[in-house]
Amino acid sequence: MNESEFNVLAEDLVESLDQALEACGADLDVETSSGLLTITCEATGTQIIISRQPAMAQIWMAAKSGGFHFNYDAGVWLCSTTGQTLPDMLSAALSQQCEADVRVYL
Repeated sequence: MNESEFNVLAEDLVESLDQALEACGADLDVETSSGLLTITCEATGTQIIISRQPAMAQIWMAAKSGGFHFNYDAGVWLCSTTGQTLPDMLSAALSQQCEADVRVYL
């Protein structure tokens, strides 16, 4: 995948995540800026950061549970170390950091 293709996929992902986070019902503050998605759990004040890494064609997620790298494969963003999908790992991180059951569906 070239950088242009990656940028289109990454933009689509950020838009989809923004909509999914609005719909999930959790008390979150979501901000997007320059390809960076910052999610703040209002109950705890903790953040999850999702960023693009065009040089590696990856999406990175930083959460209290660690840093994770996602590769695009067959229409899904998969973690390079666990094989889990980005929505599943984001849901788990949000549930931990918001201290509530949070599900993100794309």
